[in-house]
Amino acid sequence: MTDENKPAIKRLYSLDALRGFDMFWIMGGEGIFVGLASLTGWPIFKWWAMQCEHVPWHGFHFYDMIFPLFLFIAGISFPFSLAKRTAMNDSRYSIYKHVISRGLILVILGIIYNNGINFDFANLRYGSVLGRIGLAWMFASLIFMNAKLNFRIVWFCVILIGYWLLLLLFPAHDLGSTDIFSREGNLTSHIDRLLMPGRLYLGNHDPEGLFSTLPAIGTALLGMFTGEFLLSKYLNDKPLRKVLYLILAAITLMIIGQIWNIVFPINKNLWTSSFVCYVGGLSLLLFSIFYLIIDVWGYKKWAFFFVVIGVNPITIYLAERIIIFRSATKFLFGGFASIMPETWTPLIDGIGLTVVAWVFLYFLYKKKIFMKI
Repeated sequence: MTDENKPAIKRLYSLDALRGFDMFWIMGGEGIFVGLASLTGWPIFKWWAMQCEHVPWHGFHFYDMIFPLFLFIAGISFPFSLAKRTAMNDSRYSIYKHVISRGLILVILGIIYNNGINFDFANLRYGSVLGRIGLAWMFASLIFMNAKLNFRIVWFCVILIGYWLLLLLFPAHDLGSTDIFSREGNLTSHIDRLLMPGRLYLGNHDPEGLFSTLPAIGTALLGMFTGEFLLSKYLNDKPLRKVLYLILAAITLMIIGQIWNIVFPINKNLWTSSFVCYVGGLSLLLFSIFYLIIDVWGYKKWAFFFVVIGVNPITIYLAERIIIFRSATKFLFGGFASIMPETWTPLIDGIGLTVVAWVFLYFLYKKKIFMKI
């Protein structure tokens, strides 16, 4: 097939912007708003600073959606990637190879991220954010490639309902708890205590453990449903109605999540089915807003700041573990902090860290250096 005949798969600028918005919070954005709360004492900033913390167990804060939002975005990208590879006449074997190798590479990078180059295998932490993304995305992609839409929906429902029923019917009693959704008494933690090698993040539980990867597949599938809907020709001539359907789907998912929360608490640590629905709805709502403003209405310039981050997300995630950005922040912004009242220090540190990390990413952007897996 010649270049002229190959169908063009349009890259969603809004998706890069949303990915960058997501990563912004963990590369310094959190510190900016914590600093504003400390400096001003305003209730709105204090409330948002609280939202920039994970809840200990049951419940939800904004910060609890940073991780699943990234997985949701990875899900949206897959139908576009698959369509592009198919248009380029890539074989099914090469696509399978890419999907599986990408998933396994992310698992390996996650282990390195947690432990560095450490050969104390008995005490390594094997669960990781990157590993969860890699495995959940990989299994969701295999489902997507091998099942029609109706059966994908069946897979999604079976995974979430099945996970709920398993935790409901098979509580763990090894640590003496009778609360089936507590850290000690839930089946998810029990299975991880039995099967996961090395150490668990919380001692008796790992938020990125093996068993809770199962419902995370549902999060990736929600993203893939979204990407497939966008890629379809349905309502292409009526983009506003297309966005409206996305928003209605988002609200429906959030309502389902809140109703399910009554019997199966929203819990990021367990990645509960109610969490998948509620945060999936929030992620879809946030994407719908970005998509409407950027890709439908065409207002793109404001999003450049986030796009610079969003095209190199794994780079900044790994770099912040390896490169001491805080030293550069202290070098460049320490003087400003020293001449200002102490109450300004958290805000200056947050802004400085964000600026240093963003300039690093901007340099890579200008040089067209992107880490792709």
